[in-house]
Amino acid sequence: MTYIHYLEYQEDVLNSIEIGKMISERRRVLGIDQQSAAELSGVSTHTFSDIESGKGNPSFRLLCKVLDTLGLEMSIDSKRLP
Repeated sequence: MTYIHYLEYQEDVLNSIEIGKMISERRRVLGIDQQSAAELSGVSTHTFSDIESGKGNPSFRLLCKVLDTLGLEMSIDSKRLP
């Protein structure tokens, strides 16, 4: 499984564009086109494309569904205190 780590420190924050790139890369590794990935995720091709390009603002539930479809998961870690 691939883990997406989201940390509060600015230099470690994954933004929507980086998350979209990870999703796109995973989809390509699996050899799935956008339309098929969207159908498997239960979203429109337009919505899936927006998520991959970082333009979308999916709900947490929808993002988790897309990640799960592609064999990805998200994890949340505690912040390191200074």
